[in-house]
Amino acid sequence: MSRSSGSSTDVVRAVLAPQEIVERVLAGSGPGVAGRVVVVSETSEAALRWANSTMTTNGHTTSRRVSVISLVTVDGGTAAGVVSSSVAVTDPAQLDELVAASERAARDAGPARDAASLPEPGADDPAWTDPAAETSIEVFGELAHGLSDVLGGTLRQYGFASHSLTTVWLGTSAGVRRRWVQPTGSVELNVKTPDLSGSAWAGAATRDFTDVDVVALAADAGRRLDWGKRRVELAPGRYETLLPPSAVSDLMVYLAWSMEGRAAQEGHNALAGPNGPRVGERLTDLPLTLFSDPAAPGLEYEPFLVTTSSGDGISVFDNGAPMRRVDWVRDGTINELVYSRAEASEFGTTFTPAGDNLLLTGGPSGSAATVDEMVGGTEHGLLLTCLWYIREVNPATLLLTGLTRDGVYLVEHGEVVAEVDHNFRFNYSPLDVLRRTTQVGATEHTLPREWKDWFTRAAMPTLRVPDFNMSSVSLGR
Repeated sequence: MSRSSGSSTDVVRAVLAPQEIVERVLAGSGPGVAGRVVVVSETSEAALRWANSTMTTNGHTTSRRVSVISLVTVDGGTAAGVVSSSVAVTDPAQLDELVAASERAARDAGPARDAASLPEPGADDPAWTDPAAETSIEVFGELAHGLSDVLGGTLRQYGFASHSLTTVWLGTSAGVRRRWVQPTGSVELNVKTPDLSGSAWAGAATRDFTDVDVVALAADAGRRLDWGKRRVELAPGRYETLLPPSAVSDLMVYLAWSMEGRAAQEGHNALAGPNGPRVGERLTDLPLTLFSDPAAPGLEYEPFLVTTSSGDGISVFDNGAPMRRVDWVRDGTINELVYSRAEASEFGTTFTPAGDNLLLTGGPSGSAATVDEMVGGTEHGLLLTCLWYIREVNPATLLLTGLTRDGVYLVEHGEVVAEVDHNFRFNYSPLDVLRRTTQVGATEHTLPREWKDWFTRAAMPTLRVPDFNMSSVSLGR
């Protein structure tokens, strides 16, 4: 509800329902308007925090955003203008202002390179008329129950859990009416020794926290603290390295973000070859498959495209287009790159939308080894925990640099024998991770530590890389 002040009385106006907002915006048609898109999103979010083995804060927030995209005929083609607002819409006049502003933005932008007719609607969406989904603090019920045991131990516990439900309504002048509810959740915890000299991290991504065992997470972090009772110095160099699922996910997410078809066609990225995009190039004889799939169990995302901005591989003109499984790498071979519909038409290829999850498997003959089993098969090497501060060094090879974080462990004769007394800076390309991997563990849901604010839906295996480049020592643990 919203209250507006008048000269003698206050008038309380109801916030317009998302479906009403969509229909009101699409009902109007100004001169030269070739089409319109409306995106309404409402996010309900709950959070829980604990520090020094004590629950500290919890809370719940709700937010809404309305975006209007006007497609306007201009000299030379069709232009797109996007205007968004997070102000509660209580008066149709507010929508008129958004529409007018989006039309002005389109005319100011000039003809769009990605212009295309809006996708035709598919089947009716039975959930279109449903209200927004809501989460609450109660989603943490089982987590809080487990924390009561964890916080009562001798180690110091710090952590944060969040859960959100984002409901999106998409309407277009072509007749598309789609609704989707996206659950997103994660939990991270740091376990520290009583004197704060040692620290270990564990984390997990989740849809609803029913699959999160916080006691097991804390136990895993506690085991790493035990490994850290002995510390050793190691010089920089190339080491056989076990990259656990979280570290693998951060590297593979960067690779997925870099698989832009236009840049490969024009020779601007690591997927560009001497004779065009490197689709079809074999990276490894291992049956590694890197893919996105909107129907992947536990990692589902919108089965239709929703965007409020255009760029390489993504276009506002594609709103409502169906999403699909895309194998970026199939059985060790580069298989597909990202193309908007306009780019696919320009380059004579297939529309390939970017995905909102990422999975890596070893294929039908891939190993199902656990991390412990892979440690047991290591004569001399390193076991990482996670990565952070990842940055691109060379776009031509997708060489990345970054830091190890929260524990690098020395493995000797099949056992973890010590924690390295510092972190390393690494330099390595995720393409070379795929090329050089010699063993693939079991694929499991994981939390990308570096990219968790933008990307949480991932399933990765542990990978054995024989020559991972620890280029220098980084102070701190």
